[in-house]
Amino acid sequence: MPKISVLMSVYKTPESYLRETIESVLGQTYADFEFLILDDCPEHPVEDIVKSYSDSRIKYQKNEKNIGISASRNKLIDWAQGEYLAVMDHDDISVPERFAEEASFLDKHPDYGVVSALHYNFVSKRPCHSHPEDDHQIKLGMMAGCVVTHPVAMLRKSVLTDNNIFYEEEFSPAEDYALFSRLIPFTKFHNIQKILLNYRDHSDNTSHKHDDKILRASDMIYAFLRKEHPYLYEEFLLRRQQKTEYKLFGILPVIKSVEKGNKRKILLFGCIPLVTIRQKSFL
Repeated sequence: MPKISVLMSVYKTPESYLRETIESVLGQTYADFEFLILDDCPEHPVEDIVKSYSDSRIKYQKNEKNIGISASRNKLIDWAQGEYLAVMDHDDISVPERFAEEASFLDKHPDYGVVSALHYNFVSKRPCHSHPEDDHQIKLGMMAGCVVTHPVAMLRKSVLTDNNIFYEEEFSPAEDYALFSRLIPFTKFHNIQKILLNYRDHSDNTSHKHDDKILRASDMIYAFLRKEHPYLYEEFLLRRQQKTEYKLFGILPVIKSVEKGNKRKILLFGCIPLVTIRQKSFL
């Protein structure tokens, strides 16, 4: 059986994007993997594109009807034979060393079930997210948003199956954040401080098209985290609470910025609320 199962759900992916993604997987320096591609758009299948690659590691299936991203990801998990599950989105590009770096970390750290890395938004030229590295800081960061970049994550399959944790449709399109939140008490997390993914940030991305749905799903996840991990949440609030003041003549506070949880309040004269900014820290 392969060491790694690469899990990729496809839905109306432009051919040029899909080919770049497939070739970034086939070009990995770590070769012991199976590449599972599940087509969730039977009306516009990409079978001809996928089968133009004569690589025995590629396995292709097509859903009879569209079942959505969460159900498709769960179907891929059930299909997978590998010890490790490498998430791959259908329009991103993994750097050649990605699988080698992540598999090496999991091999050396059997108590860790999730490893991810930094990424670069190569379309918008935005800098990569700087997510915390160690387990405790990651779990604190999860109290405000998903600080594990899902498209470049690798998971130990047994951590999911042993604890009956899968992607949940009710949290879609933030199903990745919900899954990682469920895993907090069962395993450790690590973010490799290297860019291992080139992320395609474009207008058709879920994070742009369904921003309101992501916010609603995230509110549900925040409530779950506060209930299930109250001590972790309180520690997060204590560490996150920051106050910044701008004083006139060094005496009279004109503008004060107060950050608490995932909200930042801007106060006039230190007491009159001007605006509340809700901050997102997920991809």
